[in-house]
Amino acid sequence: MALQAPGPDRTARQQTPGGRASRPGRFLPGWAKVLVVVAHPDDESFGLGAIISQLTAAGAAAHILCYTHGESSMLNENGADLDTEREAELRHASTELAAASVTLLGYPDGCLAATPLGELAAYVTHLIARHQPEGLLVFDDTGVTGHPDHQAATRAAAQAATAAGLPVLAWAMPAAVAGRLQAETGQPFTGHPPGRLDLCIRVDRTRQRRAALAHASQISPAAVLWRRLQLQGDCEHLRWLRPPRA
Repeated sequence: MALQAPGPDRTARQQTPGGRASRPGRFLPGWAKVLVVVAHPDDESFGLGAIISQLTAAGAAAHILCYTHGESSMLNENGADLDTEREAELRHASTELAAASVTLLGYPDGCLAATPLGELAAYVTHLIARHQPEGLLVFDDTGVTGHPDHQAATRAAAQAATAAGLPVLAWAMPAAVAGRLQAETGQPFTGHPPGRLDLCIRVDRTRQRRAALAHASQISPAAVLWRRLQLQGDCEHLRWLRPPRA
């Protein structure tokens, strides 16, 4: 597979002779199948889109699990019935990202944190058994934007992955970028210093941009996504919440 590195150290942080991490790895794991776990339609595109696109372009089968329809969003650019519109947008965007399948659940938007963790994790466990992924892709455990739904979806994925013995790779934001976005927008973006970021991946954002535009109810010329992409350019950062076995 094109993104498969020829040694285990290529997907983890480089190590100095003294054992200190020096710089992030530059290659995604060469998974043949990956399970993507998110809270809302558009999370797969606005946050994870470039990474999913990179994996599927290399031949991976990406299966997406989304817990809610995102019906409580404060944005509605086209005055649509969000409960149904955002489902259609998710399926359109997932096609743009070349995802292999989409599983959309009906949990109320904004209520995942109040749902028993074991209940949420059971859906991940079911899809792990069905699709046999080699790893999971999620939002960072901070939620990146601080959204409790993002955090709950990631906790559920991590619990199921731990039981299955699978690695969990999380999309994260550098602290400098998160701080800049927070200062400009007032939104509670959370990032990590360089020493806590395990991968720095060069990406092609073409399909991510098309997928983002598929979420017509949630995207506008002034959307924060465009500013994030401007600040990050063609680089995405990730960290291992559950590292692969040595």
